[in-house]
Formats: sequence, C-alpha cells, structure tokens
Amino acid sequence: MKIAIVGTGYVGLVSGACFAEMGVEVTCVDINQEKIEQLKKGVIPIYEPGLDEMVLRNYREGRLHFSTQLRDCISDVEAVFSAVGTPPDEDGSADLSYVLNVAHEVGQYMNQYLVVVTKSTVPVGTAARVKAAIQEELDKRGKNIEFDVASNPEFLKEGSAIKDFMSPDRVVVGVESERARELMTKLYRPFLLNNFRVIFTDIPSAEMIKYAANSMLATRISFMNDIANLCELVGADVNAVRKGIGSDTRIGSKFLYPGCGYGGSCFPKDVKALIKTAEQKGYPMKVLQAVEAVNEIQKNVLFNKLNAYYNGNLQGKTITIWGLAFKAETDDMREATSLVTIKKLLEVGCTVRVYDPAAMNECRRRIGDSVYYAQDIYDATLGSDALLLLTEWKQFRLPSWEVIRRSMNRPVVFDGRNIYDPSDMQAAGFEYFSIGR
Repeated sequence: MKIAIVGTGYVGLVSGACFAEMGVEVTCVDINQEKIEQLKKGVIPIYEPGLDEMVLRNYREGRLHFSTQLRDCISDVEAVFSAVGTPPDEDGSADLSYVLNVAHEVGQYMNQYLVVVTKSTVPVGTAARVKAAIQEELDKRGKNIEFDVASNPEFLKEGSAIKDFMSPDRVVVGVESERARELMTKLYRPFLLNNFRVIFTDIPSAEMIKYAANSMLATRISFMNDIANLCELVGADVNAVRKGIGSDTRIGSKFLYPGCGYGGSCFPKDVKALIKTAEQKGYPMKVLQAVEAVNEIQKNVLFNKLNAYYNGNLQGKTITIWGLAFKAETDDMREATSLVTIKKLLEVGCTVRVYDPAAMNECRRRIGDSVYYAQDIYDATLGSDALLLLTEWKQFRLPSWEVIRRSMNRPVVFDGRNIYDPSDMQAAGFEYFSIGR
C-alpha cells in the first residue's frame, strides 16, 4: 500500500515513520527543500525519543521517501494525508490556509480515485471546504474523477508519540462512503490486529472529537489548578485531594496533577479554536473560557510566589529556571510557562540562568541571549537567589541538593510541578514552595 503525507512537522513525520514501520510505502512531502534534504540525511527537525532511528531505518530500507512535490507521487498512492499546520489566527480561530492549499494541489494533480485524509486538527466543517477545493480544481481541468474525504485526527502525546501511534487506545476515522471506510480499515488493521479499535463516525463528529478531547483534558488541568490554589488558602494538601477524587471511578486519576499551567501545540490552540467555533455559531463556551482564563493566571503563579517571597524587590536577583519545554521529553516551547516567567523576570531586572535537557536551542531561537544558558543543572544554580522548576524532567528528580545549596546565594526552591517532598527539601536545608501544598 502506498500513501503520501503532506507536512513533515510533528504529526506528519511521526505518522509517516510509523506507517512505514508497518510496511506501508510512504512519501512525506514538504515545500521546505532544506528540511527535505536534511531528512534524507537522517537529521530530524524535532525532538521525539526513538523517531530519528525509525526515520533513518525506514528511509534506508526504501519504505519512507521524502519529496518537495506532491505531484511527483500522487499518481502512485491510494491516500493523501494532510498533516500541515493549523495555527491560530489573531482572533483565535484555526488558520486553514495550509489545509486548503493541500486540497487545491490534490485537485490539480490527481488522476485516479483517492481518499484525502485530514490529520491536522481542524474545526468542524473543514472537510466540506476541502471537498469543495478539490472539486473546484477538477472542474477547472474538466476531469470527472471520484474521490473521498476523511477525517483522522491524531491523539499523539509529545514524548511518547511513537508508542501512541503504534499501540493506540483508539483510532477515530470520519468517512462518507464504504469505499473510504474499507481503505482506512486496511491501513490501520496492522496496528490493531488483536483488538480493532477504530471508531468510525461521520466526518463532523470526527472533527469535533479531537477538539472536545483536548478541551476536556485542559479543563481537568485548570480545574485542579484552581483547586490547588484554594487548597493553599484553606490549608489543605492538593495531593491528598487529588488521590481522594481520583479514586472515584467516575473521575479517574489522569490529568489531575496541579502545576504552573499547560502549554504546547495542542491544548491552548484547540481550546481557543473551539471557543471561536462556538462564537461563530452564536454559542458562548463559558466553561472553556474559564479554563483558558485559569491557565493564563496559573502561568504566573511561580513568579507571583517568588515576588511575594522577596517582597516585590526582585531587581538584581539571579534566578534559576530548570525546564523550558512545556513538558518533559520534548523540545517544544509553544505556549510554555517558561516564556511567560522569563519575560516577567527580565522585566523586573533579574538575571536569569536556565537549563533544559532538550529545549536550549529552541529557547535561544525564541529569545536570543537575554538569559544565561547553563551547561547542566548545577551550573544553572551558581550564585542563584532562587530556583524555579517548570518542567518535570527525570533529570531533575534526584539532584545533589548539598551541592546546589552550597552553590546558591539563598537556598529556596519554587516547585511548579510538585515533584519534591516538602519534608525532604526542609531536611536538605531549603525553603520550599509548591502548588497547593
């Protein structure tokens, strides 16, 4: 089976490599010539554990190809996946220009039946616009070629994307015809031999599922952050509260961990887009508006704690930040709490020392040399007046606190992910502040 995937970003590259791993012949297409040449050399533009080995292996074995031109492979494939970006417009709605560009290109060059699959996260109703764009180009050519559109949203978690794709808990596919359903069944069956967990729906429902799922997870995070902030005020321990409510089978324990706000490429964008979709239909999503508001407040929580600790006198202080990526096991800093925190620290006249196992280059690309990029966790704490932990990397869990205490001007830690035990930190000679405890 042969397919094409347009877009070699996070979703497109992971999907292409995983399909190739299962024996599908995949051509990944991207208009960026330099990016394509680098991929052919095995240079991966994103950080994802295990992805570089998988891409290189399948490229060498001839199942994974890279091209800058969809027209060069479109006559050989049975399906074209659109995995291009849908960045938010200024008003928060999803920018569909890249998705529609792919649709127009498909219509310009297709010569046989195709299933055109949208893998990007898109608002409800996008499939109809994709279908119209393809048909428009076919009409211009005077061609009468059958095709189907489908929606196949991704549910990949950065840091565990390969496992999520190869062993999914479910695959959602929205189709309009039995022919498209059969092709998508054929494509996904190797991943689900023991338990075929493909959920087939109509296309609008498939488009909605992705937005609704991410918005629900974002809601759980903001809810727990709200609860954590209240726990501090009333003297409760949010960890005990989390365990207590998480043991209720109706609620479950996942995504109940409080922290210093969510970020990344999905949750902020998708919540905004769903709010905007509802606005366009005349319906206010009041719960999601609150979710978004709580998250923006929560991104400031560690800075506010630090500022209160120093009585608003932070000028001239040296502050250490451990963790720049929005979560561990990725270099993604989109909507990361670190960007908010660094901006505030610099504005009040702090010197900022940072360390992250994967996101240092991405941070330098975003903010330049306005901060000191440390060699390791210990270098980051030299002469520091406070340590802020923003990302829960495993490398941060068991440092030598004795070394850190001696290297800091003042041994005080603000833990934005609650990864340390308060009594252990006290015993190590640190003042310790966390979220909701």
